[in-house]
Parts: sequence; structure tokens; C-alpha cells
Amino acid sequence: MQIGVWIEDDRPLAAVVADVEKAARLGFARAWFGQRTGWDPLTLIASVGDRAPGIGLGTAVALTWPHHPLALAAQALTTQAAIGGRLTLGIGPSHQVIVESRYGYPWTRPGQHVEDHLAILAPALAGEAVDVRAATVTAAGAVTVPDVARPPLLLAAHGPRLLRLAGERADGVITTWSGPRGLAEHVVPQVRAAAAGRPDPQVVVGVVASLTHDPDAARAYVAETFGMAGELPSYRLSMDQQGFAGPADTVLAGDEATLEKAVRRFADAGATEFQLCAVGPPAERARTVAFFGELARALPRA
Repeated sequence: MQIGVWIEDDRPLAAVVADVEKAARLGFARAWFGQRTGWDPLTLIASVGDRAPGIGLGTAVALTWPHHPLALAAQALTTQAAIGGRLTLGIGPSHQVIVESRYGYPWTRPGQHVEDHLAILAPALAGEAVDVRAATVTAAGAVTVPDVARPPLLLAAHGPRLLRLAGERADGVITTWSGPRGLAEHVVPQVRAAAAGRPDPQVVVGVVASLTHDPDAARAYVAETFGMAGELPSYRLSMDQQGFAGPADTVLAGDEATLEKAVRRFADAGATEFQLCAVGPPAERARTVAFFGELARALPRA
């Protein structure tokens, strides 16, 4: 298992670049960017990639609804070329409240939407022509970009249909708010079964963590900051399967020995990458990132 790090991107570009450079120096395998209310993650990756050449860069995640899959393939391949082949394209449908309120798309047949999107995006990334007239999207043509390697394609997934698609149509899964038991009992078996006959799937698990002397404070912060995640259906499904009341129950918080032992449990559960989301006051967060950098350097890279 390798260790990557989530980059907080709600800051000026120079600060984001500095964090990516730091992540590369510390030895993290990949730096990950989301698509929220600010920077476009693929454009951001293209703009910072040459400043930190020793680290993989990924989206966790680029949203499917506002991107036609041929347009997303073209953008991803352009970014892949700009950063010398270090991109991992993570995609996902997001959530009904975001898709409908922010982008104005009706949240209809979301599972079919993702399946249709992948039917176009996956071959387009490989340079193949597509002619798809599916239930939720139509596409005809190819993305012709010379001498660019296809980036790995990961799907954000929690429920059975998307976990199956992550194994069948993508190169693996990105999941979050999961503990080792949920990963071992639900995520990994379903994705691996769906990928039978294909290369072993990547299993990237996003985990909120804090190197702290006050674990209760870290959990209280997550409960206040991310509490609404527990009300979103896909996350709620995952938490219910694991007996979690909310996001705070998933937090890793404690001293170095506690955190290292927890990381090993994720590896034993089948994670191929632990994606750190550090929380806490600035000094505490910096210590957390530095400690996980030490762990990243100690683990063999995939």
C-alpha cells in the first residue's frame, strides 16, 4: 500500500503549489484534488505539475454530470501530456443536492448515468472511437491526442452498482468514510469480483486523520465540519454498513503508534492507497502531514 495526500485547494494558487511541492519532498505517492466550488482540478493539476515532478497527481473526484465524457477525456489527456504521464483520473457523480442545486441537472437514474458515462469515457481515454446512443448520453467520435498514455481511471463508489462498475469499467475505486472492516467486507470483495480477468484494481480510501493529544477535539471538529456527509445517501449507506453514526466515527486520531497501527489495518483490508486528509489546527495538521510522509517513505510504492 502507498500513501497519498489530499491537498486543500481553497486558497491562492501559490499556496496550493507549495503544498504539492512539500508533498513531493515528504515522499507521498500522489497528491489529490477535488472538484468543489473553486479551482478546476484538472486545470489546477496541469498548472502545478511541473513544479513537483516527483509525485503522482489525481482528481478525487472530477464530476460526471457537468462534463460530457468526450470533453472530459480531451481535458484529461491534455493534462496527462502537460504533466508527463502522472495523472490519475478519479471521477464520480457527486450527490443529488449538489448536482441539482449547483449545476441544474435533474438527478435521474444516477447509476445508469455513471454506466453510460464510463461506456464513452473509458475507450475515449484509450484513443478508441466511440458511437454510443445510451439512455442518458450520446457520443460519437474519438479524442485524437498523439503520444499520450491513457491515465488510470478510478470511480468514486460506495453502493453495489458503482462498486461493480469500478471493477468492470474502470481501474479501481476511490472511497471515503470507510474503516478497515467496511473496506474488507464490502468495498474490496465487490470491486475485485467485478474485475475478475482484468488487472488487479486500485483501491484508494480517503481517511480523515490527526496526530493529536486530543482525539475528542479532532472528532468534534469533523462532526461539525463534515457532519452533513452523514446525511448524503451514498455515504449513509456505507456508514450504516459499518455501524458508524457519522463521519466523526471514521476519524483516525491519536499518537504515532495509534496512527501507524490503523494504517496497517487499512493495508491488511486490501487498500492499495491510503489517501490522507489531515485535520486540526495548523501546527497539528502540519505534524500529521509530516508523520504520514514518514510512513509514506517507509512503505514500498506500487
